[in-house]
Amino acid sequence: MPKLKTHTGAKKRFHKTGSGKVMRHKAYARHLLTCKTRKSKRNLKKGVVADKSNQAKLKEMIPY
Repeated sequence: MPKLKTHTGAKKRFHKTGSGKVMRHKAYARHLLTCKTRKSKRNLKKGVVADKSNQAKLKEMIPY
């Protein structure tokens, strides 16, 4: 069977953990940051596990 190609858009936005879950970044961290509190901006830096309903499709897009 041939190698699978990685989706280039997905590889820029998601990464896999050691256990195989797909992580994503949080939204609302790009601009209009002056009105957000220090605490909320700090929490936006952290990654989050992508939703369970999207995990299977994302794993197809990032096979390696």
